[in-house]
Amino acid sequence: MSNQMQQTNGARQPSVLRDMAERFGMDPAKFEQTLRATVFPADAGNEQFAAFLLTAKKYGLDPITKQIYAFPAKGGGIQPIVSIDGWMHMINSHPQFDGMEFEDQLSDQGKILAITCRMYRKDRNRPVAVTEYMEECSRPTDTWKKWPARMLRHKAAIQAARYAFGFSGVVDPDEADRVDEAVTGAATVRPQEPERPALPQLTDDEFQQQMQAWAGAIESGRMDAEKVVSMAETRWQLTDEQRQAIRQAGRTDEPEAIDGEWLQENEGETA
Repeated sequence: MSNQMQQTNGARQPSVLRDMAERFGMDPAKFEQTLRATVFPADAGNEQFAAFLLTAKKYGLDPITKQIYAFPAKGGGIQPIVSIDGWMHMINSHPQFDGMEFEDQLSDQGKILAITCRMYRKDRNRPVAVTEYMEECSRPTDTWKKWPARMLRHKAAIQAARYAFGFSGVVDPDEADRVDEAVTGAATVRPQEPERPALPQLTDDEFQQQMQAWAGAIESGRMDAEKVVSMAETRWQLTDEQRQAIRQAGRTDEPEAIDGEWLQENEGETA
């Protein structure tokens, strides 16, 4: 494969294999060998391998860390699968990405019914909003049983990203399993993504330091309070009190009460 993709009549030709290998500082042959041994079916053909690399290159994904990997498709060929880390990389790397926020819909008993993701673009005035429902998405797998809210949040973010940025040709692991189950009628067992470590909590001192920057961003109009909460929760576990403090910084009840008509009516008294 390497000869076919890298050289024609001894001349240096454009090669996605060479481009990807150079990105990681590897010899193309060794790079191909590594991928076939870790994230790609070893018996898949050269054309399928080239298509896989093109997809990884198009979205800037790292197959070495399994941001993207491939499994044989039931109808033949291979299916590129993008892990949640890969999806977050695609979203955050898009030049028009301007933040995202989530809204949970809870039952009277406090159980999650649905999650809405709002995806913001710099070149649009309104966000793309997608709601995913637990009743439709939940599956009887260990992952869904242990982390239903996290899984539903991932589904909402991925669907919103598709609508906002036009990502195509890739699926997440949960979607790939659903396709296999629809074809075979049996659950598909794939290697699970490693469990992420819990996000750290902010101490009161750390929160106050961060709050100064957040309040400045809110007051200047560069971000609203909900965006600050959403972005902060990608790095830390916020308490209810900390969320409330951020949202309080975005309120402008007092200034709105002392302007315009009120000032005109009371001009004589203050003169």
